[in-house]
Amino acid sequence: MSLTATALSLLLGVPAAYALSRCRFRARRHIALWILATRMAPPVAFTIPFFLAYRLLGLIDSRTGLVLIYLTFNLALVVWMMRNFFDGVPRALEEAAWIDGCGVWSGFRLIALPLSAPGLAATGVLCFILSWNDFFYALILTRTTAMTAPVAIVNFMQYEGWEWGKIAAGGTLVMLPVVVFSVLMRRYLVRGLTAGGVKE
Repeated sequence: MSLTATALSLLLGVPAAYALSRCRFRARRHIALWILATRMAPPVAFTIPFFLAYRLLGLIDSRTGLVLIYLTFNLALVVWMMRNFFDGVPRALEEAAWIDGCGVWSGFRLIALPLSAPGLAATGVLCFILSWNDFFYALILTRTTAMTAPVAIVNFMQYEGWEWGKIAAGGTLVMLPVVVFSVLMRRYLVRGLTAGGVKE
């Protein structure tokens, strides 16, 4: 579910970020502000609306429901982070590609996207971590079918006592995919998080 939500967030958010970075239209700043506004409210504020809507749509205790929630919150992060990386890519490079025969989509795919790969990696890692570590929505909206690892660990805390061995093992297993994913992306992650920190 975390991988699916991360992939969908990047698939939808990266082109949107590119459009906000490159296109010049009057409502561009307002749209960017509206996207940012989705991250301003605390997640608990959306609990009851999500629960009522999911109960009506039959998405309670479903993997699709959790993916949609993670997609909703990660999309704003992707747009805002990737927009800044696309702003750092010189527009002249894309214009040169257009002169050579590339279209707008080809310029985005062959020029802007490879040059912003560090930002893409950093954004992907952050989206994956936010989805993987979610406990609140997974606890409220799942029962057994779509139970995530953080919620499953809580089941080891029972009235009879806490099973510390299982809790420790579960915590290690929960951290392992994030650590492996971050290590694989560490080169791009460091470059992405430090980009723009020093002005040349």
